[in-house]
Amino acid sequence: KISLLQHAPSDHLPQRPGDITPTTRNLNPLMHPFSKARERNRALVAVKMERMFSKPFVASLEGHVDSVGVLVRKPGGVGLVASGSGDGEIILHDLPQRKHIVRVQAHKGMLTGLCFTSEDRVLSCGLDKNVKMWDISEDAASSARVEAGEAGPSEPRKPLALFSGKAPFNSIDHHRTDPVFATASTTVQVWDESKSSPLSNLTFSGSTETVTSVRFNPSESSVLASVGSDRTLVLYDIRTGKAERRVIMQMRTNALSWSPTFPTTLLLASEDHNLYTFDIRSLAVPTQIYKAHVSAVMSCDWSPTGTEFVSGGWDRTVRIWKEGAVGARKAEVYHSKRMQRVLSTIFTADARFVLSGSDDGNVRLWKAKASEKLGIIDARERAAMEYRESLKERWRHDQEVGRIARRRHIPKPVLKAGELKRTMLEASKVKEDRRRKHTRAGGSKPTAERKKVVVVEQT
Repeated sequence: KISLLQHAPSDHLPQRPGDITPTTRNLNPLMHPFSKARERNRALVAVKMERMFSKPFVASLEGHVDSVGVLVRKPGGVGLVASGSGDGEIILHDLPQRKHIVRVQAHKGMLTGLCFTSEDRVLSCGLDKNVKMWDISEDAASSARVEAGEAGPSEPRKPLALFSGKAPFNSIDHHRTDPVFATASTTVQVWDESKSSPLSNLTFSGSTETVTSVRFNPSESSVLASVGSDRTLVLYDIRTGKAERRVIMQMRTNALSWSPTFPTTLLLASEDHNLYTFDIRSLAVPTQIYKAHVSAVMSCDWSPTGTEFVSGGWDRTVRIWKEGAVGARKAEVYHSKRMQRVLSTIFTADARFVLSGSDDGNVRLWKAKASEKLGIIDARERAAMEYRESLKERWRHDQEVGRIARRRHIPKPVLKAGELKRTMLEASKVKEDRRRKHTRAGGSKPTAERKKVVVVEQT
């Protein structure tokens, strides 16, 4: 009796012309004793390639001659971003073309606030106690005529409307749907676009602070939040015309941003080098603390997806955070040799890029994911990228893979400042432990870090 091994040739040939040749694999793990080692090696190569191709800087949008303190993106669009500088000039940038569409000398002093209205118009405010409205659609058309060789307006641009106040304005924000906007000065004022005087003055009883920033809630658009120079966070309701709740914190807050996906989540950029997320239903303690900056955090902005946010600090770095991921090593850090103190940061509407405005007068465009490839990606390359991502996720707990993935180059002054800050914090913890050790039992109990942020909550 003779036993023969017989294979059908049709099992090893393409079924139709143009199909790939089928391959047969034995899935028995005993036949592949080195599969884990090969997979780990591929994960190492993948994470090394990610660090090699991490070049986040895209472009520098020049044009300002003073520090860029305000950046705002146009709602409902992807490519248009407006910036305002310390000399009172507004520039409308076209990001795909990387050129200026509009330039307006809006204010005589420092420009402190900028926002788009619902009708393709821009509202600006400054230290000259004026709020001005500009029509950017006509400006775009006139600039197009000038580029085409036609005659354009020769006299300086005039605002469509002028709203005068009694004190310098520090911030401005527009309602999502209604022709209403809010300004921050010595009080929070709500204005109508068709009236020259404010509709209402919102203030907390007994409060004398200077309001530094104000923002409408994008979902519950009648809710308004502001932060002031006396370390306060105040929530208002424009339907009742009064302040609802007030929180006094340990340190002053420089900027705030509402989450686009969770209407009750509020992000604060603080003077104590940290960022805090609060749930406005319970303001006694923050829901999360994000620590990595070594100097005051000057700006913050949520991604349109609501899963990450960007911050810019006095330490000349831009950091991108994953929502809920705590730890300095989990934040992406961007820096350059020429970039000075970062005063404003925003995400683009497609969440793929980040813009930063700094003291040196430049608006810089960065990739939100440092190693992302720009341009056309075919199906085969995308499949390879997805496979490498799955390998990095599967082997992220490996010691060497994790070490390479977490490593970031940080400027020496920032690194030294971080080391000094850690030394001071460890010394204070040791001192507190010793004090507790030599205190009567139960006389001194440790306080959670989150419970130290808020001093008092008022209603």
